[in-house]
Amino acid sequence: MSGQTTQTTGWALVFGAWLIAATSTLGALFLSDVMQLAPCSLCWYQRIFMFSLAVILAVGLFPFDRGVVRYGLPLAAFGWLVAGFHQLLIAGVIPERLEPCTQGVPCSDVSIQWFGFVTIPTLSLVAFSAILALLVVARRRSGPLKH
Repeated sequence: MSGQTTQTTGWALVFGAWLIAATSTLGALFLSDVMQLAPCSLCWYQRIFMFSLAVILAVGLFPFDRGVVRYGLPLAAFGWLVAGFHQLLIAGVIPERLEPCTQGVPCSDVSIQWFGFVTIPTLSLVAFSAILALLVVARRRSGPLKH
């Protein structure tokens, strides 16, 4: 692939990751501010990672900086881990005694469930998975960074 094609492909992949992060950020704000659903502790941690991704990926797009992938990958990976833990907690795989939410909204509560299985943590896990996939592909296609 030529340098310009690699640059364009990298930009498109990072843009896709940003689009998912921005949509997730707006969705989280809609759920809490419009629908008045209070987030649990695990939801707050997921928001920290997702909101940060929305800002960092946007900054790396204009002008495009391939190094933004280096900063986005750890945020997406940690967000994915928290979302996965939350999903397992809701599914009952992780015992409730390990539940980190001791005050406020319980992390094992399901406030919304679409189609019988889609919960807020499911949406978060899918979003972080898609962002991770896009950033990994962007990293592989762009090659090593030169210092």
